[in-house]
Amino acid sequence: MSLQFIGIDPSSEEGDSPTVWTDQARQELVFQGWKAGTELTSECAAFEIPGHAKGIPDDETVVRIPARMIDIIREACDAIESPHLG
Repeated sequence: MSLQFIGIDPSSEEGDSPTVWTDQARQELVFQGWKAGTELTSECAAFEIPGHAKGIPDDETVVRIPARMIDIIREACDAIESPHLG
């Protein structure tokens, strides 16, 4: 795996660290976030999205990322779209 660290929640405390990486080889963004609670997971699973089955597939999960990380997420998007600039 070719992970590139992009950033960590600037307000995180020790042990509570939402983090963003990119995986250039797979062309993916990788997120470490807070586990979604039962209520949020159920709400997400209940959404009906055209062309998709209702629910959350077994190999997927819902995570929460704080909005204060928007700039870090944008940086990850830029890094995956233009790796030669990073």
